[in-house]
Amino acid sequence: MPPSSAKPLRIATINTNGVRAAFRKGMGDWLAGRDIDILAIQEVRASTEDLENLLGPDWSIVHDPASAKGRAGVAIASRSAATIHRVDLGSEDFDSAGRWLEADYEVNGRIVTVVSTYVHSGEADSPKQDEKYRFLDAMLHRLPQLAAHNPLAVVLGDLNVGHRTLDIRNWRGNVKRAGFLPRERAYFDRIVGAEDDENYNNGAGLGWIDVGRKWAGDVDGPYTWWSWRGKAFDNDSGWRIDYQLATGDLAASVTNYAVDRAAAYDERWSDHTPVVVDYTL
Repeated sequence: MPPSSAKPLRIATINTNGVRAAFRKGMGDWLAGRDIDILAIQEVRASTEDLENLLGPDWSIVHDPASAKGRAGVAIASRSAATIHRVDLGSEDFDSAGRWLEADYEVNGRIVTVVSTYVHSGEADSPKQDEKYRFLDAMLHRLPQLAAHNPLAVVLGDLNVGHRTLDIRNWRGNVKRAGFLPRERAYFDRIVGAEDDENYNNGAGLGWIDVGRKWAGDVDGPYTWWSWRGKAFDNDSGWRIDYQLATGDLAASVTNYAVDRAAAYDERWSDHTPVVVDYTL
């Protein structure tokens, strides 16, 4: 059943870095105590049957695996079934399998469109980076169509770009690396506006709202990814690359935003952390 009008719609996103491994390390315990209504998952790296077995019968699942087995993969799990879902992004010769999944849900008599997406990590000056730009181009083309389809839409996932210097602790050391290249960041200027735009994140660009930055304000982070190596997690030397990008109408309904950072390094079950948002419709 859809959530009641007294309860916010709680939507979460997480790059699991392999959902089976994440569940072995404690993802199930987190999920059991978080009262999530809709969960977007990236880097599933498993079959639909695996997802069904891990999540159990209380969840309805739509899943788009990657063309290459054991790579990427996106899914959306929900307490009530999607009315429809779509997976195509870009031209027919562009392989977006396992990286873009849209689903519509009926919530309190209204339709909410949810997208789980996993943008390529890329590699500067390489074919991998070309593929990343091609995906981002397709995403820019799709976003206005998505907003026209439904004024209540949200794009969730590991977008693999830190938009502003606030989004990466060591941004000076990463200006020539994939994830913080000027051209990558310019895509986000197009989506939510450049930070020097007076309407940044308030209708600028394509009009989408970076919910995390809107809620947190102009502060460092809060980061959502930390390398497994060294003391990155302990020192909070992270990247904010997991987003909830909402249409203006849906963003206006946000009542809470949380980054569920693990209490300690050895309690992590992914190199990413969940981003959880409450929308009161």
